[in-house]
Amino acid sequence: MAETGAIPPRLREIIEEFQTSDRNEKLELMLDFADRLPPLPERLRSHTAMEQVHECMSPVFVYAELEGHGMVFHFDVPEEAPTTRGFAAILADGLRGLTPREVLAVPGDFVQEMGLHQILSPQRLNGISAILAYMKRQALQHLQ
Repeated sequence: MAETGAIPPRLREIIEEFQTSDRNEKLELMLDFADRLPPLPERLRSHTAMEQVHECMSPVFVYAELEGHGMVFHFDVPEEAPTTRGFAAILADGLRGLTPREVLAVPGDFVQEMGLHQILSPQRLNGISAILAYMKRQALQHLQ
């Protein structure tokens, strides 16, 4: 089990990639991740099982499920919101396979370490922080 505030290894790799990038490279990385967001499974396309992240300017939906003991997160984010798609892909990749407790231990301020304030507005940063909060709430539901 991860300790409080622990950043999982895959997410740490992504953070370090952003840390060593300049402003333009950060934007390119975010767009690369946006292109890697897995398509939404057919069974979730109606959004009835998904939770909308209302704090985001774009319609963002998230759904968490357990595969074995690890979590998998599914997102639906419009292609017209590439930075939000990119962040969703980072979270889906960086938190994939973690237990619900490990997801809950991920610090919310890791976004600052990535330097995303250099490429995103404060309003967009609030929205993407909300995505992690929704993921944690769903992880908590899987613990109960």
